[in-house]
Amino acid sequence: MADIHIHRDHQLGLAKARKIAWKWAEEVESKFDMTCTVLEGEFSDTVEFKRSGVHGSLVVAADHFDLNAKLGFLLGAFSKTIESEIEKNLDALLSKSAAAATKTAAAKKAPAKKAAKKA
Repeated sequence: MADIHIHRDHQLGLAKARKIAWKWAEEVESKFDMTCTVLEGEFSDTVEFKRSGVHGSLVVAADHFDLNAKLGFLLGAFSKTIESEIEKNLDALLSKSAAAATKTAAAKKAPAKKAAKKA
């Protein structure tokens, strides 16, 4: 059996991190035929996922994600490829969210343009 451990820090807060985790769960359910269950908590959530040959959890907190997965014998041979794909997927979701947050923050700081007066 091979184990995968992925940790990602973020500055999104729990509400935005939850949205990313739910998006991730939807993607793995459709793309990899996983069954996901979300266990919501006050300070963190846990997304449990499983299918034949793999099971694990994604812990979602206000400042980090922790993914732990156990691969069965057959999938264990592909653990590096699977880990790389999970990292790429999670990083893409995090970067989209960070870019959207930066854009929103910049829009809030920009002064409003005044309408030109007609003479």
